[in-house]
Amino acid sequence: MDATRVLVIEDDEATATFLADNLTADGYGVWVVDTVEEAVRAIERRGPDVALLDLALGESSGLAVLDFVRNGDGLAGRVDRGLPVIVLSGLGSEVERLRGFRRGADDYVVKPFSYPELVARMQAVLRRAAGRPVRGLIRLGDLTIDAVGRRVEVAGSPVALSTREFDLLQALAREPSRVFSKRELLRDVWGFAAPGSSRTVDTHACRLRQKLSGGARPYVLTVRGIGYRLVEDLA
Repeated sequence: MDATRVLVIEDDEATATFLADNLTADGYGVWVVDTVEEAVRAIERRGPDVALLDLALGESSGLAVLDFVRNGDGLAGRVDRGLPVIVLSGLGSEVERLRGFRRGADDYVVKPFSYPELVARMQAVLRRAAGRPVRGLIRLGDLTIDAVGRRVEVAGSPVALSTREFDLLQALAREPSRVFSKRELLRDVWGFAAPGSSRTVDTHACRLRQKLSGGARPYVLTVRGIGYRLVEDLA
């Protein structure tokens, strides 16, 4: 079973490192970003299971990230509007907490926090989210990608993909007419855990191409010297 994927949106290096180290040790898959822009990109392209959101991101407010999620276009599959979001903030007044909940936070944890309590709250939020309806499908020819349920079908038949294979396919499917460089894919799919060699992308792209071979056409195309894209003619 794939690890629960946690997006940590935190610009305090010590807090981000503490969360990343402990969550990873507890078996979670973790990405860390520290700006609103990086958070938006990660939510769109990586499809986390839960986000831990600091409200103070430099000169920006984490509430912008919360607004982005809750107002997202779930029908197009780019953003899961039901993504569980737990706010982490040093602002603990009733007014601040109510503001967070009104903007769509699933929980609000005040800093400094107890790590075991945070994990317990996160697990409770994930349990509540487990029964929510699936939203967001991407359809490209006879390829169907369920961005929220993380399922893929080709011509109606399910295709079993690994976590990274699915993330790679989802990244390419966001802009199917665009060529993605290997460097972009390493950054957006593998994040901080990415090795330096582009062979990682090549290996996963090859496996993905083979697994999607049951369709009427090959889906993952190599653009020599640059990277990868989805097939041009998706009609």
